[in-house]
Amino acid sequence: MKKTYKVIIAVLILVVNVFALNSQTPNSKEINPEHKIIFQLTSGDTTAHKQLMKQFNNILSVSPTTKIEVVCHGAGLDMLVTGKTIVEGKIKLLADKGVVFNACEFSIKERKEDRSKIVSAAGFVAAGIIEIVSKQEQGWSYIKAGN
Repeated sequence: MKKTYKVIIAVLILVVNVFALNSQTPNSKEINPEHKIIFQLTSGDTTAHKQLMKQFNNILSVSPTTKIEVVCHGAGLDMLVTGKTIVEGKIKLLADKGVVFNACEFSIKERKEDRSKIVSAAGFVAAGIIEIVSKQEQGWSYIKAGN
């Protein structure tokens, strides 16, 4: 009889340990979290613009659910201005994949750009820095693009 109790207790301990281990196993979202990345572009260097497009494609090729947003301000606004950008076609393709391109309204005014010349795939934010800070406060990772 004592042997039966010992076996029952041993089985119960085993079952409890199995449940404890399973509860510690991370779920798939913890193993493969959804990434959210905010990029800041202040460079007018077209080589940096081409590299940024390449980086976005690389990121999406290995992590297609990654949320990507780029805020262009200062000289970086040139990447979004028709007639100045050399990556307009790539912007359109990436926007179709969910990449968000935003032009800073302050930079548009400061640089005396015509708002209608911002590529159609881009949106607008009132203040680029505030957009970046807001995204960081929401848990987005920050990357400075270009030089």
